[in-house]
Amino acid sequence: MSEKSEQQRLSVFKTYKLYVGGKFPRSESGRVYEVTDTKGNWLANAPQSSRKDARDAVVAARKAFGGWSGATAYNRGQVLYRVAEMLEGRKEQFVREVAEAEGLSKAKAAAVVDAAIDRWVWYAGWTDKIAQVVGGANPVAGPYFNLSSPEPTGVVAVLAPQDSSFLGLVSVLAPVIATGNTAVVVASAKAPLPALSLGEVLATSDVPGGVVNILSGGTAELGAPLAAHQDVNAIDLAGADAELAKELEIAAADNLKRVLRPQPVDYTVTPGTDRLTAFLETKTVWHPTGALGASGSSY
Repeated sequence: MSEKSEQQRLSVFKTYKLYVGGKFPRSESGRVYEVTDTKGNWLANAPQSSRKDARDAVVAARKAFGGWSGATAYNRGQVLYRVAEMLEGRKEQFVREVAEAEGLSKAKAAAVVDAAIDRWVWYAGWTDKIAQVVGGANPVAGPYFNLSSPEPTGVVAVLAPQDSSFLGLVSVLAPVIATGNTAVVVASAKAPLPALSLGEVLATSDVPGGVVNILSGGTAELGAPLAAHQDVNAIDLAGADAELAKELEIAAADNLKRVLRPQPVDYTVTPGTDRLTAFLETKTVWHPTGALGASGSSY
């Protein structure tokens, strides 16, 4: 190939797609919108998801819930760690996308991506430990065993943070699936590309299809049907402004969804267990201890 032909080579632009049910569909509406960097330069066209896409994602998440919630906590930890491995292998791509999305230098973007990968590993380590922290045997006034154990809430809608396109996304998504829930994620509207690329990583990891579903588009347009959906059990409003959050919280009350309100969060700081426990239900079991003989001794 001559030097002249090399100079004339056209770049191969990436076609970004949604990630729903382990597959990569375009939006059923056929719509796209332009994604630009912080200087207004065009980066890509992203799918503009519709209400139908949101409903399809909920169906996929519900279908995957039984298998994912029924897996052992240790196995979920292995799967999350595998995601971190795959992210490490594609770090250069995510550094570029985060730098463009958030207007960061390459060095700062690399630090953000490193932190996001470390966050995956951190939550992977919690999968088989959170039950010991929030569950246990309870003292009761009577001849009973009383045991509490945490269980996943179900399908969780996650509105990803708007300004932290990757680290913030990982920080709100990983704890949802670490505890056995399945997720429908609405990516940052202005910077969706790192989230859509994360779908490619999840598809090539060990995460079963439907456990995580990623949509791009208008946060309000997608948040409304998810908040009102009768088969969504909880919603994280991290990416909603105050006005939108109020509207979605009212809609979520219709079927008593768990709601995590938006709050100022420094995603660079090591998180506590708040997001792990936000989407857990506590099951308490009572069982009589029984009695041995008239003496009142028990076992």
